Amino acid sequence: MSAATPDAGTGGAADSLAPAGATPAHIAVAFSQILRGVGLSVPTSCTHTFAEALCATGIDDRDATYWAGRATLVRRPEDIALYDRAFAVFFEQLDSHGDTEASEALSIALAVDVDDGDDDSADDGDRDDAPADDVLELRFSTTEVLRHKDFATYSPDELAQAHDLMSHLRLVGSPRASLRRGPTRRVTSSPDIRRTVRSAIRAGGEPVERHFSAPTPRLRRLVLLLDVSGSMEPYARALLRFVHAAVAGRQKVEAFTMGTRLTRITRELTSRDPDIALDAAGRRVVDWSGGTRLGADLREFNDQWGVRGLARNSIVVILSDGWDRGEPDELGEQMQRLHRVTHRLIWVNPLKVTPGYAPLARGMAAALPHVDRFVEGHSIAAIEELTRVISER
Repeated sequence: MSAATPDAGTGGAADSLAPAGATPAHIAVAFSQILRGVGLSVPTSCTHTFAEALCATGIDDRDATYWAGRATLVRRPEDIALYDRAFAVFFEQLDSHGDTEASEALSIALAVDVDDGDDDSADDGDRDDAPADDVLELRFSTTEVLRHKDFATYSPDELAQAHDLMSHLRLVGSPRASLRRGPTRRVTSSPDIRRTVRSAIRAGGEPVERHFSAPTPRLRRLVLLLDVSGSMEPYARALLRFVHAAVAGRQKVEAFTMGTRLTRITRELTSRDPDIALDAAGRRVVDWSGGTRLGADLREFNDQWGVRGLARNSIVVILSDGWDRGEPDELGEQMQRLHRVTHRLIWVNPLKVTPGYAPLARGMAAALPHVDRFVEGHSIAAIEELTRVISER
């Protein structure tokens, strides 16, 4: 737990208020809380938008930060004056020789606490430096910041923490009717003779109560195809942990990697111990960070696994940035074959979140017409959204 309180009499930028390691998200939450404290209505959605704006503009340019906040946090013209005062105090730290009226109107001491997720830390009430009543204490969860951070910018420690967070993901695909039948309370066209006879025996031979059967729902098979080529290297390690969580936590999941060859890794990922599973998968996959042959790999998958039954009426998820060294026509043809037999075909592209992104890569452009859903895959929050997409009926 760390705390920082701004000192008066300095003209520092916004980052001088933040504790070590604070991000634009920290600044957005803190400033939004200040605005709420002085009477402005700042919904959480506006705070998220302000944080995204700060990620794009940075927090070193005062003018850019001012207009980013004014455009996203101010909802009424009459609030502009109060916003200006709050901005001056919070971002410029006016000293006693500055705007006295603004300083008096917003004389709020700020204590910023960063929650590192350590449950063994002492209770806030037991600390000697606990803030007074006129001090506004803000707590930031590093876990929440990590949820929205791009996998490509993770440190090794953050990657380990992300692995732990993804182990709690639960993937539940849409159900489908199976050939196996079970009892139902509804009146159907299929009587359950065995249960009806048993009920009649208990009633002295009279069929007082009739029973019926109906197809029982079963989860659809989920097939995950992970691109492990060189262009996907910043994301493949984190996404492999997601694939392991799916295989270890749900029935009827198949996992493959695609690079210079297609490799089935379902058996290697069945261990619930992530270290054992990922180590086994690492030894099994021999083309990490190599080339990309998406079209050829999909052809092999279709010929040996997909069209022959593994992908039929299944949910197929391809995790790739779409960069392919093969012929785009081949990729488009194999995507069309795969789309014909699947229940849903989902493409997860970590680059989709990039501002101004367009599927200009030849492979991505050839595959996109045959995709049911095209989603992001750059962060834990994006993966959580993917789990919701998979569960859609």
